[in-house]
Order: sequence, then C-alpha cells, then structure tokens
Amino acid sequence: MFDKVKKNGTELLGKTNRIVEGTSIIGDIVSKADFRLDGELIGNFTSQGKLVIGASGVVRGEIVCNNADIEGEFQGKIKVLEILNIKASAQIHGEVAVGKLSIEPGAEFTATCTMLTNNPNEVTLKDGKGAEQK
Repeated sequence: MFDKVKKNGTELLGKTNRIVEGTSIIGDIVSKADFRLDGELIGNFTSQGKLVIGASGVVRGEIVCNNADIEGEFQGKIKVLEILNIKASAQIHGEVAVGKLSIEPGAEFTATCTMLTNNPNEVTLKDGKGAEQK
C-alpha cells in the first residue's frame, strides 16, 4: 500500500563520507555523496556532491565536483561546477575552473582561474576503468 519510491539522487541526501586526520590515501576516489577530507589524498577525486577539505586536509591531484569548501591545502587541478569557497586558512596551488568563486582574506591562492560559463548540471562519474556512471 505504501511502497517507498526511490527518488533519483535523494537517497544520498544528508550522508557524508569522511577521511579523518592521520589517514593517507594514494589512489582515486569516486563518490555520489558529499565528502569531507581531513586526511591526505594523493590522487583524483570525483563527486556529484560537495567536497570539504578540512584545515588538516591535503589533496594533491585532480578534483571534479559540484561544490567545494577548502580550508586546508590543495595542489593540482580543480573543477567546481557551482561554488568554490576558499577559507582564510587555505593554500591553493595549480589550476582552478569554477562557476562561482569566494575567497576569504588571508587565503594563499597561487593559481590560474577560469570561470565556467556553460555549466553541465552535474558531474559525470567515471570508475577506475573509464566507464561512466550517472
């Protein structure tokens, strides 16, 4: 009588993956949900959600996501389709492509920046074998 109908994408609302301080990952991460990284990632990160790099977080590689907040250190290429918030404690080095950009005074921002004009609505996820996921 009351069958639950899964709504596309809403089953992940309110769920956040976490990599805690003291954890290092070498490799690629693909996630449909939001993600908080307080540890270290050397590799690529792709998400249809929001990425938060905490104050102790370090990422070296390539990031593609819908939204991001960065408090820690990032080195590489980052593409944020919607809003990138860079906090005062952040250190950004590399290439940045964003829909909208917010930088707090005090942040270290040594990067080339491109503003995206024709945003696709969402990130297409690719698994390690190059196959696309929606």
